[in-house]
Amino acid sequence: MTFNPSSWKKRPWAPLLTRQVRFLLDILILGGAFYLAYQLRFEFNLSENQRAFFFCQLPLVILIQFGALYVSGAHSFIWRYTGLQDMRVFWKAGIASAFILLILRFALPDSLSDWRIPISIIFISSLLGSGGTLGLRILRRHLYENYEKNHIGGILISQKRIPALLVGAGQAGVLAVREIHRRPEMELDIKGFVDDDPRKKRQTIHGVEVLGPTKDLPYLVNKFGIDQVIITIARGSRTELRRIVKICEEISVKVRIIPGLYEILQGKVQVSQIRDVEIEDLLGREPVHLEEEVVNRFVAGKKVMVTGAGGSIGSELCRQILKFKPASLLLVERAEFVLFEIDRELCQKWPKVSIVPLVADIGDKERMGSLFTHYGPQVLFHAAAHKHVPMMELNCSEAIKNNTLATWSLAQTAGKFGLEVFVLISTDKAVNPTSVMGASKRLAELVIQNMNGHFQTKYIAVRFGNVLGSSGSVIPIFREQIKKGGPVTVTHPDMVRYFMTIPEASQLVLQAGAMGEGGEIFVLDMGEPVRIIDLAREMVALSGLKPYEDIDIIMTGLRPGEKLFEELQSSAESLTKTRHPKILIGPIKPYTEQEVHTALEKLAELSINGRLSELRSYLNQILPEARLTI
Repeated sequence: MTFNPSSWKKRPWAPLLTRQVRFLLDILILGGAFYLAYQLRFEFNLSENQRAFFFCQLPLVILIQFGALYVSGAHSFIWRYTGLQDMRVFWKAGIASAFILLILRFALPDSLSDWRIPISIIFISSLLGSGGTLGLRILRRHLYENYEKNHIGGILISQKRIPALLVGAGQAGVLAVREIHRRPEMELDIKGFVDDDPRKKRQTIHGVEVLGPTKDLPYLVNKFGIDQVIITIARGSRTELRRIVKICEEISVKVRIIPGLYEILQGKVQVSQIRDVEIEDLLGREPVHLEEEVVNRFVAGKKVMVTGAGGSIGSELCRQILKFKPASLLLVERAEFVLFEIDRELCQKWPKVSIVPLVADIGDKERMGSLFTHYGPQVLFHAAAHKHVPMMELNCSEAIKNNTLATWSLAQTAGKFGLEVFVLISTDKAVNPTSVMGASKRLAELVIQNMNGHFQTKYIAVRFGNVLGSSGSVIPIFREQIKKGGPVTVTHPDMVRYFMTIPEASQLVLQAGAMGEGGEIFVLDMGEPVRIIDLAREMVALSGLKPYEDIDIIMTGLRPGEKLFEELQSSAESLTKTRHPKILIGPIKPYTEQEVHTALEKLAELSINGRLSELRSYLNQILPEARLTI
């Protein structure tokens, strides 16, 4: 932007358009329309007698037509915001005034024949009058938008704008181009739309032409000197997004994206919040379709507790739960700061729901018992856990204490207090575990399976893989490394992982909890696995940099407890379909109650005494599928 002192003032026409001036302009338009109607009727050759009739009838016509405009509400509009939706008001006013003039035309006596307006002139003047007054407002809007396009608060916007193409000429594209035209500070010069619908080619939307399909992007970028390609597809598939991004990467043009249409229509974001394409846009999958009636019966009007409420999954679970209007939501978290943050966020968004932040350690049986006594939860989502694999290899006794023994304690307390449902958040690392973290979660699953049937509480576990952007996961680490200029570190070129978005995982946990009859291990459909090296390359490319040239990608070797690939089921498990296409049931070989109790007591002894080598050896013993290094 450049500062222009002479433009630091009100818009030049603003002081002129007072209410009285607007009335006067309408009167002039209506009078001019009536005169033009007379001229057209008599082929621009008015006699003296016809001129006399015109001047006699003019006040009556203006009075009726102006009154019709006023009564219809045309004068209540702010002129600079007049749009197509306002047209009907002016046409109604024109029709009403024409109807009144026609009645007078046939009702007036012969003594007032001078006031009888020819029928053709009535129709012509009504049409020209309503069209002219509407056109005056559209002209005012054009002047306003043209001024705003080049000025913000009196500051002259630099005429040098960024040439851009919009990909997608649908509803989202229409919203985007309208917003861009209205927001000059975005400094975008839209050269055209790109859309694969052949019917839209050469059509114009808000003055912007559809230039061709996406395959022509290289040619169009070169022809118009494009600096940015902005994806304005409302519900594009991830495959489609990846294809467009790949084209843009090959021709070295910056690619950006607008927020999702649903978010825009819900008022959560604005079209103008154009942002860079992020890896979540390419890896995330299609929206989850919940059985809302089932979930509503599961949650609505009930007291719901979420442990680990400040974590990535726990906090998103809270957001999803609140959409179904629980009687109260109990946030259990031992990290004070994250509890403060999520409590503040939720209370601002859902002020009418009772949200209670509770600082507590789930392994503290007395504290949890007192919370159950005081607040009486009915449904519990257990998301609290230690989840960082290499860190838990160094602190294996803490992994067992928090992920296994605390889950056992919490599950017993939930049963004694008669909770309806207890939902454990598990992980794909529990399958054929090679880490203490995975083994601890596998044991937690066994605890849940063993507890079911001992109380009226239904115990359920939900197992899924990595979630995009969760704290401590690979994507935030890559972002930080790219921001610092690299290198980006990958442990092994063949490492693959499953990914889903945090909202998707949380919604499916809710769905699984609502479907569960007790004792199930639900497995979420994670889609196709992603190679971590490919993920690193794409994130570097999306940052506008070239992998191995601008930022290096290096291999660091597998860390303790890590696998090359994660599994969602063991070879001994066969997944069973449920009525929801993204939720499966993975049966787990049952352990006897005595086996589970003996194992838990032994694990408690080993972890409390810090006998780490024995602890790892015992995990391999009680979990035959485990492959922990000693």
